Amino acid sequence: MRLQKLRNIGIAAHIDAGKTTVTERILFYTGVTRKVGEVHDGEATMDFMKQEQERGITIASAAISCNWQDFQINIIDTPGHVDFTIEVERSLRVIDGMVALFCAVGGVEPQSETVWNQADRYRVPRIGFVNKMDRTGADFQAVVSQMNEFLDADAVPFQLPIGSEEDFNGIVDVIKNKAYIFGDNERQEIEIPAEYREETDKARELLIEKLSDFNDEIMELYLDEKDIPYELLKKAARSAILKLMITPVFTGAAYKNKGVELLLDAVIDYLPSPVDVGAVVGTDADDSEKTYTRNPSCKEPFSALAFKLINDPYVGQQTFIRIFSGEIKSGVPLMNSTKGKKERVGRIFRIRAKQREEISSAKAGEIVALIGMKATKTGDTLCDINDNILLESIHVPPSVIELKISSENKNDRKKLGEALAKLSNEDPSFHARYNDETDETIVAGMGELHLEIIIDRLKDEFRVEVEVGEPSVALRETISTEIEHKYRHSKQSGGKGEFAEAVIRFEPNKGNGYEFVDKIKGGVIPREFIPAVSKGLQKTMTEGILAKFPIVDIKAVLLDGSNHAVDSSDRAFQTCASVLFKQAFAKAKPILLEPMMKIEISTPDDYIGNVVGDLNKRRGKIDTMRRFRKGAQKLNGYVPLMEMFGYATTLRNITSGRANYSMEFYQYEPLPKAVQEDYMKKQAEKAEK
Repeated sequence: MRLQKLRNIGIAAHIDAGKTTVTERILFYTGVTRKVGEVHDGEATMDFMKQEQERGITIASAAISCNWQDFQINIIDTPGHVDFTIEVERSLRVIDGMVALFCAVGGVEPQSETVWNQADRYRVPRIGFVNKMDRTGADFQAVVSQMNEFLDADAVPFQLPIGSEEDFNGIVDVIKNKAYIFGDNERQEIEIPAEYREETDKARELLIEKLSDFNDEIMELYLDEKDIPYELLKKAARSAILKLMITPVFTGAAYKNKGVELLLDAVIDYLPSPVDVGAVVGTDADDSEKTYTRNPSCKEPFSALAFKLINDPYVGQQTFIRIFSGEIKSGVPLMNSTKGKKERVGRIFRIRAKQREEISSAKAGEIVALIGMKATKTGDTLCDINDNILLESIHVPPSVIELKISSENKNDRKKLGEALAKLSNEDPSFHARYNDETDETIVAGMGELHLEIIIDRLKDEFRVEVEVGEPSVALRETISTEIEHKYRHSKQSGGKGEFAEAVIRFEPNKGNGYEFVDKIKGGVIPREFIPAVSKGLQKTMTEGILAKFPIVDIKAVLLDGSNHAVDSSDRAFQTCASVLFKQAFAKAKPILLEPMMKIEISTPDDYIGNVVGDLNKRRGKIDTMRRFRKGAQKLNGYVPLMEMFGYATTLRNITSGRANYSMEFYQYEPLPKAVQEDYMKKQAEKAEK
């Protein structure tokens, strides 16, 4: 029964839709906090990082537990800014259900679509909550229509607002056929006002029609024009929601304390418990063809996924895990099946935002933090030592923007390396590397704000002063034509020598990353050396040949080769593959790839010409235009990140400050030939200086 009374949920949406405000109200109503923390005051419980409080936005996903109606709810409040999309990604991988928030004025925004697609990837059941019904321009039905049009959500109103904007003062519960009026810190149940009867009847008929598609009993009662009991409707609705067949839509105004308690009821009624989600499927760590299942039960072997790392100044590294099966106790050894290494649990904490509660054990379905993990990183599987399983990892988007940083102080240089290693451990979308030739450290992330936060944290948390260069775009390198190449590596130095020979065909592999195909016949390269060929290629691809950017999207087909009974080794074949690749790459018409961004611009009609003209100058292209409110349109398109530095200022200037935009990574595309030539020329000039 314990697992059925557990809800692991995430709250996700576009920036400024009110996620943290909703969470703060939930914590207040469930008794976790006695005072409501406000984002604008920098006192939100869930935004406890200094950088979050200064900017009034959520940067890191925060976990907290609360209780409602004898149910335990574990909530993860996620960021809305696209630069921190990895936080949403890893949260969605471990939650069972999601509350998707929408602003009643803004509707479906770009990050709303990103979050929705991420939830689709992990098949997370969700409910919609249209927030800010008290704001000027609030339009509940417009948001529901946008959910259907742009998200393909099959959105069905389970509630209707009574009034809107400053007149918003109540909610009609469509499924219960009742209404609630909000007073000072209390709500009163009433009969549905006469002026909302017709709208409610239409919404109720739509709801019953939808549910009758999935429930024969409802279908019969509906066709016989008989009343359908509330409990039957609720049971059928829950089943349809868990199967992702419909998205129920609720509404309210969290800042004014309206509708949040009813939202909590909906979380209990309609979002899944770990039992509803059922078994997770994993593979054998040594044989990906073998699959295993783990049911959400304490009696099954232990399995969990590490989804977040935080460095705490008091207890050290905290490794957040979601337990899918079994039980864990302090001091017990575990296996990290991703790394093939043993770990030992030091201490176990239940986390309440920045506060910790130490516990001796944790069971299936729970989200806890472990102390003492040495090798475990984000996306790693932890399991029983005697029952190996490898769970699906976490998708990490590529970093698209770079900064050069340096430290004049010798003492700070060592501290800088240690700090960057800790930050990279915490955030898999952040990378740092050292360039020996220029004596500079290069950091890469998801956007300008992402790197700005990293620099802030270096100074505040790690006390490292750094000088920051201009941001630049993280390009990639690849080949544009197929090539077959042969290379023999032979080295004699008195004792045992080195020998390896390989023939490899390289093919462009657009959008599919690195792929290795073994077509060796007759054992000309022994089986034990073939992984070394792939390893040699992958090592060489980390730093490109054109401009030292990582090489991507290449298929390598190993065709032939030869070996020596004494002199061949892993090292020899790695070296052979590396030199072979460098030689072949230079002949395969190498090109640079640039990150293309998906952009959405909201602008008044008066400035559309200015906005489109400026975007064209930046090599951008408009894909669609749609009206989202009277006198204003949303433009969707694609634009190279290279052309977008300083765009916020330009957009403000050409629209008198009345337009706004958001961007997210779309894909890598080839740099136009003229732009590549110009880029390479500038790099050569810099190198000469």
